[in-house]
Amino acid sequence: MTHKGYTSVGLAEVVAAAQVPKGSFYYYFKSKEAFGQALLERYFSEYLSTVDGLLSGPAPAAERLLDYFGYWAHTQCSDSPMDKCLVVKLGAEVCDLSEPMRRVLDRGTQAIHSKLERCIEQGRVDGSITTPLASSMLAQALYQLWLGASLMMKIGKRDDVFANTLTLAKRLLS
Repeated sequence: MTHKGYTSVGLAEVVAAAQVPKGSFYYYFKSKEAFGQALLERYFSEYLSTVDGLLSGPAPAAERLLDYFGYWAHTQCSDSPMDKCLVVKLGAEVCDLSEPMRRVLDRGTQAIHSKLERCIEQGRVDGSITTPLASSMLAQALYQLWLGASLMMKIGKRDDVFANTLTLAKRLLS
């Protein structure tokens, strides 16, 4: 799904990739939508663990945030479909199709916002983030900025999108 999207991937492809019989799919999931929910929940669980690792540590908070955005740019420029952001890939596609999947996306992105906001607050304390913007607003704006950059990267296939976005992120943090 990270390559083709939700609607373009059929169950036959899913079970073939998992190397299980089709009946096994329905043993674990009552529908493709239930599978999509589980996929997104697992994605966010793993991604949030990665975010925790990137946003923790002894470095100043602004540096940790910039490391996170560097990781983001690296994964979105990668040739590996497994590195791609499922929020970017599936967000617009499934939110109109599946309320349960939309809710998982909403909860997951809110969790990311919270982690970014917490790191921004740490940056205010350690002096590495001096912007007068409210931490919650800044966290949300930065995340939305990078989501938009990821989409524009897919559309334009230009690496400068992330360089420009990183420059703006640095300005927003100072």
